[in-house]
Amino acid sequence: MIISIHQPDYIPYLGLFYKISKSDTFVFLDDAQYSNDNVHNWNRIKTPQGECRLKIPVIQHLGDPINRVKTHDELKWKEKHLKTIEMNYGKAVHFGEIFPAFAELLMKDYDSLADLNVAITSWIVKQFGFCVKIHRTSEMEIHSVQETRVIDICVMLGGTTYISGNGARAYQVEEHFTSRGVALQYTDYHPVDYKQLWMKRCGFLENMSVIDYILNCGFDWETVKKQIEVYNDGNRQLH
Repeated sequence: MIISIHQPDYIPYLGLFYKISKSDTFVFLDDAQYSNDNVHNWNRIKTPQGECRLKIPVIQHLGDPINRVKTHDELKWKEKHLKTIEMNYGKAVHFGEIFPAFAELLMKDYDSLADLNVAITSWIVKQFGFCVKIHRTSEMEIHSVQETRVIDICVMLGGTTYISGNGARAYQVEEHFTSRGVALQYTDYHPVDYKQLWMKRCGFLENMSVIDYILNCGFDWETVKKQIEVYNDGNRQLH
């Protein structure tokens, strides 16, 4: 069984969904420590002027896990985000069929930032048609940390392969995984090209929020999958 794990981010980029698509089980690390440096409460969309950040105002204290961070809904940030998306993607091909459902989901009440992010990501996973089981670490009673925790999660869920992000290469040790029966594999994701708005004005912008992709291209996963396969096959032939 293939497992991947990631912290719950706000409308994350396609690379996370690619990792989920390659997995049998995906785990939200929702009780990890909240960080302003990560995209837990923000992400990027495209405007006629280029990149724009959508940022959620949060109520949190130093050291809080993501599932205890509250969103500051009194500031009407949800309405502002939806208005910004509508202004910039109103003419996107799939805006009319996708935006209303996304808006309804975003406007619901959530107990935490983690709950919001899990709900949005899980909805998009379903719309892409991925067959994957989803878990949350806050429900798993695993108290180890860092690399050991990742391995413990895999073992608890019966995982035989763990798909990791490439950023973890710096500190993960493959033997630590294989000694406990888990093969370590790194994602082979590469940014894909697709038709964005305002291409002539500001070119193609990589790694936007998944919102940019689905409003322009719909929930078309085959195009993403095939483009990455072609890229990776070409790389293998070069070596």
